[in-house]
Amino acid sequence: MLAIKLDRILIEKIWGGRNLENLGIKLPEAKNYGESWEVAAHKSHTNFLSKEIFSSLYSRDEKELIEYKFRYMELMEYNLQELLEKYKGKLVGEEVYEKYQNRFPLLIKYLDINDKLSIQVHPNNEYALKNENDLGKTECWYIMDASGDAELILGLKDGITKEEFINKTSKNDFSNIFNKVKVKKGDFLFIDNGLVHASLRGSIVICEVQQNSDATYRIYDFDRLENGKKRDLHLEKAYDVINFEETYKTRSEYKIIEEKGLWEKKEFVDCEYFKVEYIKIFKEYKEEAFKNFQVLSFLEGHGQLFISDNTFLEVKKGDTYLIPANYNYAIKGELEILKSTIS
Repeated sequence: MLAIKLDRILIEKIWGGRNLENLGIKLPEAKNYGESWEVAAHKSHTNFLSKEIFSSLYSRDEKELIEYKFRYMELMEYNLQELLEKYKGKLVGEEVYEKYQNRFPLLIKYLDINDKLSIQVHPNNEYALKNENDLGKTECWYIMDASGDAELILGLKDGITKEEFINKTSKNDFSNIFNKVKVKKGDFLFIDNGLVHASLRGSIVICEVQQNSDATYRIYDFDRLENGKKRDLHLEKAYDVINFEETYKTRSEYKIIEEKGLWEKKEFVDCEYFKVEYIKIFKEYKEEAFKNFQVLSFLEGHGQLFISDNTFLEVKKGDTYLIPANYNYAIKGELEILKSTIS
């Protein structure tokens, strides 16, 4: 197996914009895009391997470079779903494959929220599998950029009961029931299934790590029209899955779990669905023979991703690479990355 770059899938959204261009993502003209699916093997969309990797690939060993290109071209006949079915645990790790089989466990996106994101909630695994034939959707957001007025809905106000919530929303009354939170660049938000969330004002660019799911229940869409019609709401299902018992707790400080002068690392979250770490590289960072796959999302800076002692990829802000299980790599330069995996 080899380090993999995937062709991103761009999704138009009513709330999208053009800010993904600031990540080096080329957008078709005159359209607003809300999502770039960077690593996906879902029934809605699946990435194919990208030939763009060849323009970023260099080596001090010409024979090694030719061999890598040849091996990568052999993989390019598969999309990510087919690659998983062919290579199984060699791609994602034996324990991960045993648990998830031919369902890739994560979905990684960049989001450009340039207008109000609909008020929504996601189901857990049990509910989603029964009602949507999909996984549940627990996710997390790293705020890559945000306007000064950026504000989100995260959860319900303290004391809002299910009965009160149903009574108000069934009458199209969405006032005084949501918890509002200001956000800024560098914030990290864990959005568990059952947590109501949305954006209210401002623009936000996000790196999103989530379960491999597209199950979303829309509670309110601010009465917007799309193609002349209001978008569908899913209130009855939302009533079933909202967690009315817990309020959202924000965390602004994270313990630096490793620091060696060359880099520092913060563990943002380690739950049953994913583990996400933020790594700031000052000079060099190395990983050796980790048991499960990793996704590296490059948030800032530029440098080199060494896939052997001699061969490397030029990497920059906005790039995403899928690193197979049991792999060795080093990253050199001044960069900030989000590393996502299954612990």
